[in-house]
Amino acid sequence: MFTGMILSLALTVQTAPAVVTPVPRPGTTVRPMMAPPPPPPPLPVPVPVDATDSRPYVALVTDLGTIVVRLENKRAPVTAGNFLRYVDAKRMDGFKFYRSTKSWGPANQLIQAGNRGDPRRNFPAIAHEPTKISGLTNCKGALAMARLNPGDATSDFFLLLSDIKGFDSDAVGGDGAGFAAFGEIVTGADVADRIFNAPISPTAGDGVMKGQMLEPQVTIKTARRVPAPAGAPKGCVVKAP
Repeated sequence: MFTGMILSLALTVQTAPAVVTPVPRPGTTVRPMMAPPPPPPPLPVPVPVDATDSRPYVALVTDLGTIVVRLENKRAPVTAGNFLRYVDAKRMDGFKFYRSTKSWGPANQLIQAGNRGDPRRNFPAIAHEPTKISGLTNCKGALAMARLNPGDATSDFFLLLSDIKGFDSDAVGGDGAGFAAFGEIVTGADVADRIFNAPISPTAGDGVMKGQMLEPQVTIKTARRVPAPAGAPKGCVVKAP
């Protein structure tokens, strides 16, 4: 339609009779022609979503930016369901990213978050879902559950910034349980990097965690479900068949 309008205007210009502009008499005032109004601004284009992806997505809004994670609720239903319990009850609001493993070198990079305040905000511990059962893997970008022993995980979780295949339950030399992967970063990997590279306390932390405690800690302001974004990356957490 727009092209047809352009051609129509061009033909009109070619066939229209010549217009003689009259010369004004001396002493008369010539009013300038009014400029046409500017075109209206374009309408905003809605952001499409992938209606075929039924997996839950959660936006973690932090002091340093927003990270969106996708949960593998069908492969790791217990662990993903536990994470969503905190999100839906808004108990994750105010949780902290408090740990960065920069001292472990480039092969073992992660950040850790969880309830660093009132332990009464924790839900009961959940059963462990090993990766050899879920079919997931602890690759770069994975969302995994933190624990001391299998079956004692509550609110703490990891975001992996490197492949840590030693966290998988079938890793050679591992404890046979590993850490339960249950999702991965979809957008905001740069925010996770900023958290990883945030300042570290030289004295805080006990044992292996000394030299890994963020100071100041990074607050999760809100954690909410969001629609599946269009073009979300396939990711790596689901093991290839």
